[in-house]
Amino acid sequence: MSGGVTPRHALHTGGLLRSIYLPRTVDALAFAMSTYGIPLLVLVTTRSAALTGLAFALEWVPRLAAFGWAGGIVDRRGASVVFFLASLGRALVVAVGAILLYLHPSGAVASVTVMALAATTGVLTEFSYIAAETAGAAAGRRAGGRAHRVQAVLLGIDQTATLAGPALAGLLLLAGPWQMLAVITVFSLLAALLALRTPPSPVAPARSAKGNTSAGLITGWRTIRSLPALGWLVTGLTLSNLAIGFLQAAGPVIVVNHYGQSAPAVGLVWSAAAGATLLSVTLCRFAIDRLGLWPVGAACAAIASLATLAAAQAPDYVSYLVLVAVLMAAEGGMTVVLRTLRSRLIPPEKFGSTLSATILILLLPFPVAGVLTALTPPDALGHVITACAVLQALGLIPAFLRLRTDPAMRT
Repeated sequence: MSGGVTPRHALHTGGLLRSIYLPRTVDALAFAMSTYGIPLLVLVTTRSAALTGLAFALEWVPRLAAFGWAGGIVDRRGASVVFFLASLGRALVVAVGAILLYLHPSGAVASVTVMALAATTGVLTEFSYIAAETAGAAAGRRAGGRAHRVQAVLLGIDQTATLAGPALAGLLLLAGPWQMLAVITVFSLLAALLALRTPPSPVAPARSAKGNTSAGLITGWRTIRSLPALGWLVTGLTLSNLAIGFLQAAGPVIVVNHYGQSAPAVGLVWSAAAGATLLSVTLCRFAIDRLGLWPVGAACAAIASLATLAAAQAPDYVSYLVLVAVLMAAEGGMTVVLRTLRSRLIPPEKFGSTLSATILILLLPFPVAGVLTALTPPDALGHVITACAVLQALGLIPAFLRLRTDPAMRT
């Protein structure tokens, strides 16, 4: 690299803010606005609840299917290149959608447009997310003993975007569908431009470019199996996600039918949870500095299990809201531990593939939770939450007992 600078030096001179945090912030806002705003856009445009549900599925099914592709391509081409192309592609797709909705605000063309947006933005957003995560992990490795600080900031960015993105999308929809899409386009373009400042990540050897769609996931699965510490933590968090997924899926029934609250009260539960998670991530960053990864992670695991168990017996809406917020705050602390651990353990050239496999495993409980909710009578939801809390504890306790003496947990 004659006449240039190394990625490490570029990161030092450019700073984490410009090279990692700012691109991630803009992309996370576009991510949250499209994820939550486009189903709302479908409802406003088509007035159909069924199509709104289908749009949500069209966002997530291709997104899950794209994990194998995304991880493998990031490993082969580098995070900054994929980040740029995915963000630019999303900007172009959403811009075309905005123009079509401006010209055809209702009717068949509008319906086809919004459904196509749901599918295409879901895939492109997944590519930009995996690329941004890979770039963040590379920054964590460069930070050495301060890796958990980098991961805490990245998680805080995600939580802030989750708080702000849906609200911003809803407000913009009051002005009009194409106006909301225009703002997502601007954020996506800005993310693409900022991605040019992102330091290049290590890439896999050229020979690994050959393979089928599932090659990336197979590589990721093998990497997880070769790293027992990561495998134990992923297993524990996967069982924990079953409890979280069930609380999300059954939340409307619990809040409206059991506690007699209105529909907006359901959203208030998860807004409070996002705020608590954001605070938790900040506090855990300093706690890890003083106490280390394992004590903080183990404490969060215990708090999460107890909060889920208590939520099953919550006597009123306020206590239920508080307990869910405590659960999600504890989950946020464990996520900081997971992010730090995987940035330390996963080989850089296999990070994208392993990240994809990890996220897929962690997301598998959510559709299972939806099926459980559909099959469970409303009066028995508390019993299922209790069972999920037991499974959660059975996953987290052995995981953190196993991790107690693992060298990777030392800061």
